[in-house]
Amino acid sequence: MSASGTLVEAIPPVPDLPEGKRAARRGRMARLWERNQTLIPTLAALVLLFGMLIYAEVAYGRVFHAGTMSSLLISFAPTIILAVGMTIVIVSAGIDLSVGAVVAFSSVAGVMLMNIGINGWASMLLMILFGALFGALAGVMIQYFNVQPFIATLAMMFLARGLASILSTTPVQAPEDSPIHLLATDWKLYDGPKVNDLTVTPGLIIAVLVVLGGMFYLHRSRSGRTVYAIGGNEGSAGLMGLPVAKTRVGIYIISGALSGLAAVVYTAEVGGKAQNVTGIGWELDAIAAVVIGGTLLTGGYGYILGSVVGVFVIAAMRLIITKDGTINPEYLTIITGGVLLVFVLLQRVLTRRRAS
Repeated sequence: MSASGTLVEAIPPVPDLPEGKRAARRGRMARLWERNQTLIPTLAALVLLFGMLIYAEVAYGRVFHAGTMSSLLISFAPTIILAVGMTIVIVSAGIDLSVGAVVAFSSVAGVMLMNIGINGWASMLLMILFGALFGALAGVMIQYFNVQPFIATLAMMFLARGLASILSTTPVQAPEDSPIHLLATDWKLYDGPKVNDLTVTPGLIIAVLVVLGGMFYLHRSRSGRTVYAIGGNEGSAGLMGLPVAKTRVGIYIISGALSGLAAVVYTAEVGGKAQNVTGIGWELDAIAAVVIGGTLLTGGYGYILGSVVGVFVIAAMRLIITKDGTINPEYLTIITGGVLLVFVLLQRVLTRRRAS
């Protein structure tokens, strides 16, 4: 007998799996696919992000530089904070259209308090509390008066924007000795050649802490599991004895408080200047970032880190437009709308596949 024949005879045939084991394996594979397909939009956003950054580096240069990355992160710190709050709201199958207007009111009100002699740290805390108050009003209307989230937060948007305009229609400047300026202090982590320094600010650190806190709240806490349950099926969440009412109101309080915190960080970044027109369209940027990052508008699925990726996608689009110089900045809205449409359609396809 040949050596090859001996080898063939030495290897026993692989027995067929029993039908029960094959069914169990198919079931495990199906569950694994069901869990992982919710990450497809986030992975697509990551591919889009790196594709745009690589294109910008090849076309314009100086993109993957410490200085460019630092400026991008610092300038989008307020948007990251807003996106965290918006993620929690949308996971619960809600929406918050008031975040941009709340940023404007909190900024103007906080700076005016500083100018009349209120302690700067206390004024910044009040800015956050102002935002939480708007969120509490929206949450109460939604939970106890059965007002649709779209309408309730739209009302808060008009209220906050109107109050900001009543306070001042001209820019107001924080005092030079106000501690709010400390939040924009550049901390150099790496001293690169020329202006290629890796820097962070306390405002960016705050944004990172908000992301970590949001991840813990949404993915590791009992309240976070309740948020997912409300977004998945509110009726079932109530039958399970989960604190639906308290959690829903808390969701909007968190979103409002983070809007006030974003106002603090943004006001520091622009040198302590506050205007009633600040934040126009920021709610749309936050919603777009959340959807691009993989959170379903119908609720029940979403990830904080995915929303951060969505913010970076929007930031990369603005970076390309800025570096190109020949693209009309108004096209950013069109491009963002197109990208958002693609990701919404991708979500619909995945949702139907899960249902089937």
